[in-house]
Amino acid sequence: MGPEHIAENLNLILARIEAARKGALKPAPFTRLVAVSKMHDTAHIRPALAAGHRLFGESRVQEAQAKWAPLKQEFPDIELHLIGPLQTNKAREAVALFDAIHSVDRPKLAQVLKTECEKVGRAPELLIQVNTGEEPQKAGVAPKDAAAFIAEVRALGLNLRGLMCIPPLDEPPAPHFALLAKLADEADLPYRSMGMSDDFDTAIRYGATHVRVGTAIFGERDYTSV
Repeated sequence: MGPEHIAENLNLILARIEAARKGALKPAPFTRLVAVSKMHDTAHIRPALAAGHRLFGESRVQEAQAKWAPLKQEFPDIELHLIGPLQTNKAREAVALFDAIHSVDRPKLAQVLKTECEKVGRAPELLIQVNTGEEPQKAGVAPKDAAAFIAEVRALGLNLRGLMCIPPLDEPPAPHFALLAKLADEADLPYRSMGMSDDFDTAIRYGATHVRVGTAIFGERDYTSV
């Protein structure tokens, strides 16, 4: 897919988000589109910026630094979210660059983020990743441990705002979205980051506040170049 189609794709996704919100019995107060630009170059990002979009998601700190530092000089109102796993040795760079981190998943990372937030003087919005399918290969806290970890992160004084999940590929996503919404409700957390290109319409029906859409906007990623 060439960059010439990206603005059109973006508008189609935004229209689908509005349609899904209108069709939801109880939509969230808002649903924001995180345009996932990981593994896409600046030539693909610029048409989305030209169309007025400012909220983007990346999975790797190093890749994001290289791409977004110059773009942020040009577009200071860009909002950047980290949606991939975060290693503790990249926490300082992540706190300095990202406005939100969706993948807080373990006590050690929470402790390091507290230290780096204090050092850098920034407090990005944080979301805890919940492994709703309890998949051994996937990051995230188990649902049964979510309440205790939420309490632990809050006790650190971090800017905790919500929960995030990635449902198993081979299962219907709706029960996972329902579970995440229930856990967020119980903890009185406003953000629910759930839903990607294939299932964001369903996620919105279950109260998604942030949907993470990449392929449907930017096209397939070139994994051979990584």
